Amino acid sequence: MEAQPNNPMHGVKLEQIINDLVAYYGWEYMGHTVNINCFKSNPTVKSSLKFLRRTPWARAKVEAMYLNMLKQKKR
Repeated sequence: MEAQPNNPMHGVKLEQIINDLVAYYGWEYMGHTVNINCFKSNPTVKSSLKFLRRTPWARAKVEAMYLNMLKQKKR
C-alpha cells in the first residue's frame, strides 16, 4: 500500500472516526450537526456504524465533520 501524506482519512477506520467525534463533540452536537436518528435516539457506536455503512450521504457528512475536527485541533 502506498503512502498518502496529504490524505488525513487514509488508514482511518469508520469506527475510529466515530469514537474521535464522540470524544471531541459528544452525541448531542453530532445529532444536531448531522440530523440522523442513530446520533439522536439512544446513540451507540454499533448502531452508527451499521447506518453509516449503508448510507453514503450520511457517511460523507460524518467524514466532513471529522475533517473539520482535525482542522480545529491543529489551531
